[in-house]
Amino acid sequence: MSDRLFMFGKAQVSAFIGGMVDYSVMILLTEFFGLHYTTSIIFGGIIGAFVNFSLNRYWTFHSSELTYKVNGKIQMLRFAVVVINSILLKASGTYYITSFFHIDYKISRIITDMIVSVVFNYMLQRHWVFKRVPVS
Repeated sequence: MSDRLFMFGKAQVSAFIGGMVDYSVMILLTEFFGLHYTTSIIFGGIIGAFVNFSLNRYWTFHSSELTYKVNGKIQMLRFAVVVINSILLKASGTYYITSFFHIDYKISRIITDMIVSVVFNYMLQRHWVFKRVPVS
């Protein structure tokens, strides 16, 4: 049980670091370059995803090709599927919370990220993208 909790903690640290990159890019593109926040979420999500993937592959889930039979290309494809859907959930969730509750998009984004991160991203990354398949 403590190994699962430790892995969950590491995944949250990885998600936080990737999320901070993602969130910073969103702010930069929206506030300084005038892009709509939903468009900025897409670009930020892509950049943050690269950071998150690297941390999760080598640090959180220790899922490099050297130790597991999961082909790196398959793993990257699975990760891309999760990221694309995560970005769509974050952009639409942020938009709806901002529109319906008249909350600043920066706060709506944090609320949306917390939900998507734990309920969607972590579960799919742990059980599908970085699923452990020991080398025999």
